[in-house]
Amino acid sequence: MLSGLFERGEEVVSVFLEELTRNPRVREQLGKTVERAVGAKRAVDKNMQTLLGVLNVPSRADYHRVLTKIEALQGSVVNLSLKVDRLLAAQHAGASHAATGASPARKRAAKKP
Repeated sequence: MLSGLFERGEEVVSVFLEELTRNPRVREQLGKTVERAVGAKRAVDKNMQTLLGVLNVPSRADYHRVLTKIEALQGSVVNLSLKVDRLLAAQHAGASHAATGASPARKRAAKKP
């Protein structure tokens, strides 16, 4: 019995909302209300950012700006690390050739009759 009443209530509300959305005045007022809500949110966001700036507290935009810079620096550090690894590998390869007593060019020259 209760579920039947509940379903009937849903139907009535659904029909009522359909009727409302067909009415041009209601749609117009709903649009204006949404516009005012968006404007109010913008004003609140602007005032909050100003307040955070006065209190010297970083805002979400400040946080994202710093995060972007950190990510860029992290990429630079990774690139530098790769270059240092290559230089160390090249230096190690050169040292192993020197430890054998002759450079690759000398070895080639020594092999020629």
